[in-house]
Amino acid sequence: MKQLFEKYDSGSFYDEVFDGDRSTRPHYRKVVKRLDDLDMDDFELRQRKADASFLRRGVTFTVYGDEQGTERIFPFDLVPRVIPRREWEVIEAGLQQRITALNLFLCDIYHGQKILNDGVVPRDMVESASHFRAAFRGFKVPHNIYVHICGSDLVRDRDGTYYVLEDNLRTPSGASYVLENRQAMKRAFPNLLRSLPVRPVDGYGTMLRDTLAWLAPPGVGEPVIVVLTPGVHNSAYFEHSYLARQMGVPIVEGRDLIVRGERVFMRTTSGLVQVHVIYRRVDDDFLDPLFFRKDSLLGVPGLVGAYRAGQVALANSIGTGVADDKAVYAFVPDMIRYYLDQEPILPNVPTYLGSREKDLQYILENLPGLVVKAVDESGGYGMLMGSAASASEIEEFRRRLLARPRNYIAQPVLALSRHPVLSGDGFRGCHVDLRPYVLYGENVRVLPGGLTRVALREGSLVVNSSQGGGSKDTWVLWDDRGDKTDKVVVPHETTETT
Repeated sequence: MKQLFEKYDSGSFYDEVFDGDRSTRPHYRKVVKRLDDLDMDDFELRQRKADASFLRRGVTFTVYGDEQGTERIFPFDLVPRVIPRREWEVIEAGLQQRITALNLFLCDIYHGQKILNDGVVPRDMVESASHFRAAFRGFKVPHNIYVHICGSDLVRDRDGTYYVLEDNLRTPSGASYVLENRQAMKRAFPNLLRSLPVRPVDGYGTMLRDTLAWLAPPGVGEPVIVVLTPGVHNSAYFEHSYLARQMGVPIVEGRDLIVRGERVFMRTTSGLVQVHVIYRRVDDDFLDPLFFRKDSLLGVPGLVGAYRAGQVALANSIGTGVADDKAVYAFVPDMIRYYLDQEPILPNVPTYLGSREKDLQYILENLPGLVVKAVDESGGYGMLMGSAASASEIEEFRRRLLARPRNYIAQPVLALSRHPVLSGDGFRGCHVDLRPYVLYGENVRVLPGGLTRVALREGSLVVNSSQGGGSKDTWVLWDDRGDKTDKVVVPHETTETT
């Protein structure tokens, strides 16, 4: 495959595999050498086998509103992403710092609200957020931890610096694909995987179960844990059932649970069994029709009462979505300084707020060069990529901004790093991001790896699977073997908001 890499153009972007003078980065040398030993037919055969395995195992996701059908096999590329130890240590420390500050923020705004009283975060920014739950002010969650599972999206700019693009705190998805990707690589390149000091990810199910078990009400020795899913038609149902199997716990729908005497029970063939911890993949609004949306058929009547009584724990806690708000995201570096008295290890992407008059004016004057996002959307929806938008799309977003400025933020178009992906008769560079998974239980643990998402469409910067993206296996190395000359880019100080 030497000729394929010879044609590869890394462009002007930061390339994960090759440096500026076309030399292979030290931590990729064994990977590139192994690929060089293959011919094209051999590589394509391995790719087809990986795709067939995903099909047999039902590794799918759902795209709503697609005329060609909603169920899709998750696209997977066989060239792994490799992260050296020193680089990972920066990422891990930055994510631990970030989730600690976010939990302190959530605990604060639902209790003393000191950060709001001190004017560090605008009060109206929090109280106007669609996922702020004022009714839960003063409610003490188990161990004062609101976010137990978090997936923060990281990107690299042209100089190789890592930035946090957004935090996913309500029901972050994708961990199942991390585990399936690794299994696919074990089958496709077993000797290559063994030849490198790659940290395992297979223990995620045990890590997740331990995190959830720690949340159980006091005095419960062996808690009953369940995964609450909206059902088989949900876009992430594969993941819900997969993680339940990994943990060895039941997967349930709302109709499988019943509340009696402020306790939650699961219906089984042997009778009712009390449930102590619920890993819920159902949004707040649908959790309990007696408290939230009365028309919800997905939740459990009385669940909020049982939660308030301390008879059941929820992961993640009700009300965490306020920190998912993309306008609140802009203040996370301020939270880190306020609560921890530290500088952020991982910087935010510079962010303009539609709710600020000066920022709004800047956004309106520079729409073709910005990415505009709705603060409460995800999955690549509700977004304008100004550089790729038509004049009519730009004008439509201008109208939306003027009508609801609080509902939008804007960020510069980053020159996201690229990684080789097999395409046709060779490799081409595709933009990538990284979603590591952080678990917060008795301590904070970061899964060594994460979901590397790839923008498979030519020239696209959007990596979401719902928008045509795919994924790669992510290899975090135990040590820097063969990595004595590679330079780690330590995040520099940046202005997060203007």
